[in-house]
Amino acid sequence: MAVPTTHTMDFFELQDQAHRSTRWLIAYFILAVILIILAIYFAVITIFFGFDIYVTSELPLQWWNPEWFLWVTAAALSVIVIGSVYKVFALSAGGEVVARWLGGRLIDSNTANPQERRLLNVVEEMAIASGTPVPSVYLLEEENSINAFAAGYSPADAVIGVTQGTIQILSRDELQGVIAHEFSHILNGDMRLNLRLIGVLNGILVIAMIGYVILRSTRVSGRRKEGGAAILMLGGALLIIGYVGVFFGKLIKSAVSRQREFLADASAVQFTRNPDGIADALKKIGGLVYGSRIENPKAEEASHLFFSDGMHRAKPPALAREKRLPPAQAKSAFSFMATHPPLKKRIKRIQPSFNGNFPVVELPSQKTLAERDKGELAPFAAQAGATAPKPAASTSPPGAPATQTIPVIPQEMTQLFGKLTEAHLAYAALLLAALPSQLTASVHEPSTARAIIFALLLSRDSETRRAQFRLLNESKDRLVARETLESSTLIDRCPPETRLPLVDLALPSLRALSHPQYEEFTRLVEQLVEADQKIDLFEYTLHHILRRHLDSYFRETKPPAPKYRSLAPLSNEIALLLSSLAHVGHDTEEQARQAFAQGVEELEKSRLKLSLQKEEECGFEALSRALDRLTLITPLLKRRLLRACGACVSHDYQVKVQEGELLRAIADSLDCPMPPFLAGQTLERSAEVAGATEPAAPEPQRGDRK
Repeated sequence: MAVPTTHTMDFFELQDQAHRSTRWLIAYFILAVILIILAIYFAVITIFFGFDIYVTSELPLQWWNPEWFLWVTAAALSVIVIGSVYKVFALSAGGEVVARWLGGRLIDSNTANPQERRLLNVVEEMAIASGTPVPSVYLLEEENSINAFAAGYSPADAVIGVTQGTIQILSRDELQGVIAHEFSHILNGDMRLNLRLIGVLNGILVIAMIGYVILRSTRVSGRRKEGGAAILMLGGALLIIGYVGVFFGKLIKSAVSRQREFLADASAVQFTRNPDGIADALKKIGGLVYGSRIENPKAEEASHLFFSDGMHRAKPPALAREKRLPPAQAKSAFSFMATHPPLKKRIKRIQPSFNGNFPVVELPSQKTLAERDKGELAPFAAQAGATAPKPAASTSPPGAPATQTIPVIPQEMTQLFGKLTEAHLAYAALLLAALPSQLTASVHEPSTARAIIFALLLSRDSETRRAQFRLLNESKDRLVARETLESSTLIDRCPPETRLPLVDLALPSLRALSHPQYEEFTRLVEQLVEADQKIDLFEYTLHHILRRHLDSYFRETKPPAPKYRSLAPLSNEIALLLSSLAHVGHDTEEQARQAFAQGVEELEKSRLKLSLQKEEECGFEALSRALDRLTLITPLLKRRLLRACGACVSHDYQVKVQEGELLRAIADSLDCPMPPFLAGQTLERSAEVAGATEPAAPEPQRGDRK
């Protein structure tokens, strides 16, 4: 069976392509605006000066009138810019706004509904495997079709949305294929581009809305004299011009979206190594009466966000049963404007042997759902009991220094960033299965999720630990100290590599806190970190993750756009970054110098003059300031920078836990998700998994990686 791949373009190239697509979008938008202004101008001249309404002389019509052209240009630009800015501002909070806008309901992270729980499990596995924070998940309860979307400006504010039909009709493998497709959009930078499309094109749509309002108000008022006819014609002209703009807007969405849908399909196959999963999901869309249509009236504006064409018209159920002709087989004269490739074409790229026939699919009964849920959850529970690892005597307890290392190949380090394989998915599934059920329940509840974060910050030093509990006892929530103690008991029974995944799992629950609760939570986190008057690497990484992925949510900040297209202005920040990595993983100055030199060698073409900074100059505050500036570089520069970071930590062909933790924080700062290192797996094997072979899934090892 042929398996599509994306080997010709890596994560950073896809990110850069998304940014370049944004520039083309702006160029197309400017061209559309110019054409709209010219059309409105000629409509105004024709209506008000081409007819004997205001002109009584026999002079020929003057098509060029600078004064009127300036007025028309100013008015049209004002309307378009205000319409676009308004929509962009309305969407500035990120994916959550889009999900609610489309009628989505936030799924409780501790839900007892089996279909919702299965969906959350799949999303959590995918997030941990890819190294991204776990996104919030929304359910479109009124939609019986099969569809999904990812929305947000970055992985920090991303959300996943699915329809009711998706969780009811699809099997777990099919659901995993759909979610993998959406994670591809998260990883490849498509979400930000898609939100900008909505905002920019709204300004053009406003022109048509104004024309409609003028027509409606003129008909209602009944004005037919004293210029009423001219106003009526102007309204009709604006309506036509506006919808011509909308037509070209759809062409822009189609041009931007289609190829990226093929890429997301191919990525989903690479992620899961299961072509049948996503292919069968597409077949069920073709065989379902509801297809992938989204009934929400706002779906048109967001049509390019969806997994499948959200605007496809469904056939009446009776007709579909009679003719056995599902809606996906109907052809449209305007298919060239579709935001998604045809279903048959998408399936054939994954399964070349597909014969083009879609079996008729119906919504399952409650009895069928109950039997399926029982059958799918039972093996998962059995797997959890069979594969849950036990702490080994050599395992470092949480908070204690870790000395384990992972063998790596320096030249291949960049393949870790933004890449996900079936081995990572298997790792994530087994790691989640290894967690005690009480801990899993706690991390999905907002109040106890806070306690888990506090427990991760507890010191191994008894005096410092007592001071930390005094701080917790003085907090506004009197139960938090007891919940933290209970959580710490559970966490101590888990292998160290579960610590950072626990933080990722807690993020959706922590987003459910109120603003006062969040402020109290952040205050306690900072006090617990500072209790021993120093910050260790794990504390920095944890605090960094919380700040990046929760501050953007509660304070509604958007990630900045790329500003630097050269590394030259950032030489001081790069030197500090590489120096920090060099000192973290090495005991002597000479070893650190060698590691630093290896990193600089990867940046040789940049001709930067870099020197190793002293260890005392590489504090976490200075590193945070440096990373804040380095986030402003373009994706392809991020690839070069991360390649240098990878060479620095792996110059001795191994990565220590401390180096890996810092590398994870750096990659996260640069919005470059970094999947976990797989214990005992070199990067040569990672490349093998990403290709055509299928090695056995590794079991999570203790003490190797967070």
